[in-house]
Amino acid sequence: MEDVDFLRALHPVVEFLGGTLVGDGAATDLPIEREGRVIAYVRGTELHGALDRMIEAVERDADVGLADMDRAQKQAAVRSLDEQGAFLLRGAVDRIARSMGVSRVTLYSYLNALERRA
Repeated sequence: MEDVDFLRALHPVVEFLGGTLVGDGAATDLPIEREGRVIAYVRGTELHGALDRMIEAVERDADVGLADMDRAQKQAAVRSLDEQGAFLLRGAVDRIARSMGVSRVTLYSYLNALERRA
């Protein structure tokens, strides 16, 4: 019963990170061990949907959608997305710019400002 309670408590964290808990693991799954035995596995996130999950997390943290953010909030959102590696994903610049309601040029200016500060 303790294992079930433990996994129930762990579930929201795993889900927030884009993974899922599974009973039978594959070679690429991460085992969850308790008292020397495997009680479940974490199946890692797939790249598909990763950008959407990152955007949702930034919006949730800011308590406002990207399109409704002011300039400073958008710059902070770009910083957060950059730190998460969002801009390494194909099509991210276009998708994020559209979501923010800004041009690609504006989004690149936010990114360039980050590089100048670093």
